[in-house]
Amino acid sequence: MIPRSRRDEVGGERNGRLLVRTTAAPTDGKANKRVVELVAEHLGVRVSAIEIASGHRSRDKTLVIRR
Repeated sequence: MIPRSRRDEVGGERNGRLLVRTTAAPTDGKANKRVVELVAEHLGVRVSAIEIASGHRSRDKTLVIRR
């Protein structure tokens, strides 16, 4: 995750991980929430199907996605 980017987007890869950019600031969970929304939209699943398993306070996150 790259917070405070110029645009919201899912794309690219870095070190074998999906790269997500968000304009949201990493305060009060805003960036985490936006990352989940962007990944859900990208994969075509509901937001409620995605959970941050680890990395809540890190740029590197592990997501659990249920279909």
